[in-house]
Amino acid sequence: MMRNSQEEALQGLIGDLRQRAAEAEETLAAIRNGGVGSAMVEEGGKDEVLAIGDDALAFESFLEAMEPGAVAVDSTGRVLFSNARFRQMFSEDGDRLKGRNISDILPEPASQLIGKLITPDGHKAVPVSFLERGVERSYLVSARPVHLGAVRGFAVTLSDLTERVRAEAAERAERIANTVTASTNEAVIVCDRTLTITHANLAAEALSTEKLVGTRLDEAIPLKFPDATGIIEIDELIESALSGTPLRGIEALAPISPGPRDVMISAAPLNISDDGPEGCVLTLADLSQRKKDERQMHMLMRELDHRVKNTLALVLSISKRTAANEETLEGFQGAFSGRIEALAATHDLLANASWESLSLRQIFSAEVSPYAETGGDRFNIIGADLNLNPRAAIALGLIFHELATNATKHGALSGEAGSINLEIHPKTDAPFVEVTWAEKDGPTVKSFSRKGFGHTVIARSLSYSPHGGTTLEFEPTGVICRIRIPASDVV
Repeated sequence: MMRNSQEEALQGLIGDLRQRAAEAEETLAAIRNGGVGSAMVEEGGKDEVLAIGDDALAFESFLEAMEPGAVAVDSTGRVLFSNARFRQMFSEDGDRLKGRNISDILPEPASQLIGKLITPDGHKAVPVSFLERGVERSYLVSARPVHLGAVRGFAVTLSDLTERVRAEAAERAERIANTVTASTNEAVIVCDRTLTITHANLAAEALSTEKLVGTRLDEAIPLKFPDATGIIEIDELIESALSGTPLRGIEALAPISPGPRDVMISAAPLNISDDGPEGCVLTLADLSQRKKDERQMHMLMRELDHRVKNTLALVLSISKRTAANEETLEGFQGAFSGRIEALAATHDLLANASWESLSLRQIFSAEVSPYAETGGDRFNIIGADLNLNPRAAIALGLIFHELATNATKHGALSGEAGSINLEIHPKTDAPFVEVTWAEKDGPTVKSFSRKGFGHTVIARSLSYSPHGGTTLEFEPTGVICRIRIPASDVV
C-alpha cells in the first residue's frame, strides 16, 4: 500500500515538472519570436515585472496596451513613462509627465499612499477615490517592482473601480430602501416616469387586488380626489413631483381598494443621479381612523346642536310656565332656579357619561339629595337598576325633582318620620318599564283642585312617547306616582 502511494506521488511530481517545462518552452519561443517584451517573475515571495533584455521600448509598449492607467517610475518615484489612460486621467502629455514625481501628479489622498506603495515592503493594492475632471471616481492603486535593464523601479497601475463601486452603492441603497419601505406601516410605492410601479411594500399591496410591480399606478390603484371636484388626476400629481415640486397631504379616495379607502398622498421625486428625477416616491397614509373620528365628531356636533336647542326651548318653556303659575317674584325665582338646577344636575351626569346613558339610581340620587340624605332611612330603593338613554334621563330627572319638591313642602319629607320607597319593576314584554314612587308616614294627603306647573311637568315629561307617562294617586297614606318609561329608552 505504501509503495503504491509513493509511486502515485512520484508520477504527480513528474507530471508537474513536464507542465512547467512546457510553459518555459512556450515563453522562450515567444521571446525568440518577439512576442513578449517583459515577464512576471516571483522573487522573495513578491511578484516582479522583468523587462527582457535592455529594450525599455518593449516594456513601454506593454504598459501602453494595458487597459488601466499605468506608469513606470524609478525607485524615487520619478515618472519614466506612462500609458495613454494615465495621461488621459490627468490631461497631460507624456513629455510633461516624464521626470515628475508621481506623488505630485496624483491628487489627495492617492498622493499620500503612493509613497507607501513604491517600497519593497509596500502594500500591493489600495482602493482610493478622487476627483477626475470634476467627477469622483474610484481606483485600485497597485505598485509592483520592475527591472528595466539596469534600472530598478515600479510599475504603478490605477484600475478603474468606479462603475463597480457605484453598482455596489446602488445595490446597498436598494437593500436599505427595501428594508425601510418594508418596515413602515404606511403604503410606499415607487413608480417610474411612465407611472409604472417598480417597488411596493406590503402595506401598498393591501390597497389593490392586483400585483402592483409592473402595473401602471392609475390602473392598479384608481384614486379619486373629492376635494378637487374631479379636476385633479394622479398623473398630474406625479408630473408635479417629477418637475421638482414635492406634494404633501393630498386627501384621496381609493374606491375599489380591498383595504383602506381614505388615504393621504405625499409624492416626491426619486433622485438617483444628477440627470434629474428617474421616478416618483409616493406615500399613502391610511386615513380610515381619522375619517371615522371626523364623522363621529360631526355627528356629535349635530347632536350637541340639537340638544342645545332642545335644552334652550325647555328652559324657555319652564321659565314661561313657572312665571304663569307663581304670584310673586320670589316664588318665581325659587321655583325656576330649582327646576333649572334639576336640569343641570342631569346634564352634568350625562356629560360625565359622554351622553351615552345614565342609571336610574344616579338620577334619583342627584335630584333628591338636596332635600335629604339618600343613604339614610328616608329613601328605600327596591329592584334592579336601569340604564336610560339621555332623553329619558332628562325627563325622569325633572319628574323626580318635582316629586321631591312637593314631598318637602306637603308630603313625606315635610316631617321627621316620613320616607319614600322607589320600586323599580322588572322589564317585561310590555312596551314600558314601570317605576313607582310611594310616600308613607307623612301628613295626610289631599288631592289639590288647583294643579300647578309642577303637576304638568310630572304628567307630561315622558309623553314624547305613546308608551311613556305618569299616573298620580293622592292616597291618605301618601302620594303614589306610577312612572312609565318607554322600553325603547331602556339601554
